[in-house]
Amino acid sequence: MPITAEHEGLTLPKPPPYEVSRAKIVEFATALGDNNPAYFDEHPVAPPTFAAIIAAQAWDVLFGDDRFGLALNRTIHTDQRFEFLRPLRPGDVVDAELRIDKVRGRGPIDMVTVAVELTVDGEACAVARSTLMHTREETA
Repeated sequence: MPITAEHEGLTLPKPPPYEVSRAKIVEFATALGDNNPAYFDEHPVAPPTFAAIIAAQAWDVLFGDDRFGLALNRTIHTDQRFEFLRPLRPGDVVDAELRIDKVRGRGPIDMVTVAVELTVDGEACAVARSTLMHTREETA
């Protein structure tokens, strides 16, 4: 059964918590080629897009749920937006909870908008919103 508008508002189980470390922040900033000292000092903060690493674990839950018929190889990530309430720091243990906000089917294509709320100790620190364009599997 493909994902439909009936799934809107559904919240999925959380993946395991993600612990932010100084080494992971430095590795991510280095991979970006971003030399901002805020990412490398003794008490660094994570680059804003670091949140995508954690949100992606929640997307894995979405793609792993057979109820939706979603496959990563038939998906294009069309939009990504972040709302930041505070930066991520080493020692943060981050929970990610995905909610399906909107589903629109057009022919063999589904446009799926999801929001992943990132929290530390129950306090919201960021929301990652994504729109995914998914082509349904052809039926014979």
